[in-house]
Amino acid sequence: MRIIFLGTPEFAVPSLEILIQNGFDVVAVVTAPDKPAGRGLQLKSSPVKECALKHNIKVLQPEKLKDAYFLLELRDLKADLQLVVAFRMLPEVVWNMPALGTWNLHGSLLPNYRGAAPINHAIINGEEVTGLSTFKLSHEIDTGPIALKEEVIIQENDTAGDLHDKMMLVGADLVLKTVQLISIGTIQLMPQEHFDTSAINAAPKIFPEFCKLNFHNTCATVHNKIRGLSPFPGAHTQLITNSTSTTLKVYKSEKVKIDLPVDKIGQLQIVNDRHIYVTCEDGHLSLLELQLAGKKRLKAKEFLAGFRERDNLKLE
Repeated sequence: MRIIFLGTPEFAVPSLEILIQNGFDVVAVVTAPDKPAGRGLQLKSSPVKECALKHNIKVLQPEKLKDAYFLLELRDLKADLQLVVAFRMLPEVVWNMPALGTWNLHGSLLPNYRGAAPINHAIINGEEVTGLSTFKLSHEIDTGPIALKEEVIIQENDTAGDLHDKMMLVGADLVLKTVQLISIGTIQLMPQEHFDTSAINAAPKIFPEFCKLNFHNTCATVHNKIRGLSPFPGAHTQLITNSTSTTLKVYKSEKVKIDLPVDKIGQLQIVNDRHIYVTCEDGHLSLLELQLAGKKRLKAKEFLAGFRERDNLKLE
């Protein structure tokens, strides 16, 4: 069975590796074009391209997925199956090409959290369980019939980065199981219409305005948003002092029970030059890792070591 693998970021690499390690014939990889990166703006390959080159697999990097030359190359490869892990939306002329179809790994338990950012939104919404699904591509995004699912537990302080790393490995196993079943012709599909979709959540792309924190919410709500946006793109707020207003990103926080004066919403309190607490609707939240605009990301104690203004601090 000839397979074409479509993916770009680190999340997709274990899925590609596990197919290679288990003897599947990956005849080509389709990934994003090289992009300038770093201070020298030298061209950098995607993690999936680097993995493919390590294994001497052909790499295709089209700017446009409807490009005539790219489509000709794809057809000439005569793939039986295409597998998508963390890649962009495919036109029908691409996903409908192989005889066994094109299959996708999605970072949620479909039909819940369809969309571009399922890992982030699951944490932001305070879910305790999420998972991954493999499904066969069809016309509407993330709506094709489901092959397999696997649950993943979300711990109370897991960030989107933590969950990403756990799901990356679970997803690779799910991809392998899916391809094994396809290869022996025993894959069974469940149309998403058979699931109750009345209470599903969406997982749309995240834009900067969505990342602003509102401390007129419960500690749990603010905490979930901070960790759901960490490490990227990062939750942000404005740090107001007596003389300045500066953008502040918050990457880690912790719900705490602490006996502090009840201040105005958004008020900051510093304790023992090590702890930073912000007042929310129902108590105080400890801010553990922060980054001022133009500065490094720091733990609370390090942040305070270089921070001199201590009076009338607030976030809004």
